[in-house]
Order: sequence, then C-alpha cells, then structure tokens
Amino acid sequence: MQQKKRFNTTFWLLIVPVLLWLVVLIVLPHLDLLISSFQVKNSAGENVFSLNNYLAFFNNDIYWGTFLKTAGYAVFVTLLAFVISFPVAFYLTKVISKKYAGLLVLLLLIPLWVGELVTVYGWMILLGDHGVINHFLLFLGMIDKPINMLYTDLSMVIGLLYMSMLFMVVPIMTTLESLDDAYIEAASDLGAGKWTIFTKIIIPYSMPGIISGAIIVFMLVIGDFLAPDILGGKHSLWFTEQIYSKFLQTFNWGEGAAFGFLLLFLSSAIVWLALKLSGQKLEKVGS
Repeated sequence: MQQKKRFNTTFWLLIVPVLLWLVVLIVLPHLDLLISSFQVKNSAGENVFSLNNYLAFFNNDIYWGTFLKTAGYAVFVTLLAFVISFPVAFYLTKVISKKYAGLLVLLLLIPLWVGELVTVYGWMILLGDHGVINHFLLFLGMIDKPINMLYTDLSMVIGLLYMSMLFMVVPIMTTLESLDDAYIEAASDLGAGKWTIFTKIIIPYSMPGIISGAIIVFMLVIGDFLAPDILGGKHSLWFTEQIYSKFLQTFNWGEGAAFGFLLLFLSSAIVWLALKLSGQKLEKVGS
C-alpha cells in the first residue's frame, strides 16, 4: 500500500510540470490565436466574429499559390530525403558493423547540435559566389566564373534537405534493425534477385519507418522559416514568410493566426491523403 502511494506521488510529481508546460505554453497561446483568427474589427473598432481572415487566403492568388508552391517543394524535399536516407539507413543497419555504425550515427547528429541558424550560415559560406565550392571549381578549372548558387531555390532545397534528412534516417533505421536477415538470405537462396528482394521484402517491411520519416520531414520542411528566408532569398515565396509578414510587418494578427492554422490544417490534410494513398494507418506508422 505504501509502495503504491509512493508511486502515485512520484507519478504526479513528474506529470504535473509537463501538463503545466503543455497547457500554459502551448494550449492556451494556441487557443488565443485560434480566437484571434476569427476576429476582425468593425467600423466602431470592436472585434467581431468573422471568417474574413480565412477567406483572405482563398481570395488572393498569391496566398494560396504560395502555399501550393511550399507544399510542392516540401513533397519534393521529402522524396529526396527518402532517396538519400534509405541507402544510408540500410548501410548503417545491415552492412557496417555495429561498432562503426554508432560513430557514424553520432556524426549524423552534428547538425542538430549546432542549430539550424549556424548550419544555414554555413551553407551560405559554401554556396556563395566567393564561397568554398566556387573557389574549388575555379581552382580545378571546371568553370570560368562563379556559379550563382546562393539565394536560389537550389540553395533553399539543399538547406532544407540537410536539416531534415536525419529525421528520415532514424525511423527507417529503427524499422530495418528489426528485419531478420534470414528473410533476405532465404529469398536469395530461392533465386530472388537483388531488385526483387529490395522491392518485395525490404521496402514493404520498412514502410512504417518510411512513412513515419516522411511525415516528420514533410511537416518540418513545410513549416520551416530560416532556410527559405536566408538561403532562398527574397524570391523564395515560402508560406511561413507570409505568416511572419502578417504578424511582425503588417501587424495583422488575425490573418497571421488564420494563415498559421490553415498551414496546420492543410498540411495535415496532405499527410492524411498520403496515408490513404499508401494504405498505411497512423497507429501502425507510430508504432
């Protein structure tokens, strides 16, 4: 009885700070923003309920066009992350020894240690007209003048891909680690080729990890601000930049809040559609 009471006391001591943190710093601010998104000022200067903040998104080609562009690039970066990350995850789990795999995984975590802002400025140094890559290409004689790589969609995609790729590698690694090598060996003994083993055994088995990583990468990329703003330059037209502009440049908090929730709802709808098309269930992906 005393042990049970002690467990209950420990449980509440641990859970109460977490609940307070969630309620005070996440739930209440978002509720306030949600209320603000449905408010506009009438002729008397009073806040009244209205859908105008949401309708502004659909009535202006720039707003929903920018969202479509942002969503398209987010899907593209997610696909690139999968293409690059899957061989890396497979190599770390099924090819290299466990002793070296731990070191390589540690190297993959470095971008998270230094932070996105430092990483973005690092890419600026690499991709600039007088940056490392252009200097190297000029030194080798491969180009006659610097290539304009910075402040383009290319540099933006590179930055987004670099910052999000780890979140694709880890879920796929977690799934592949539970794949019994005997399945691959048995298929090989029965005459299955490498492509057949890859498409019929490895990919289907790792699909929960792939979908989980794709959801994380997509949501991170579509909601990113620093990489599109700094690497993409003034012509990047990322949807989060429009939300930032509504809040801190035009001080239109109602439309800013509405656009923020539209970003959440529309990106969630895209994820839901992807789950339906892939035949995956969210509870299976989460496990």
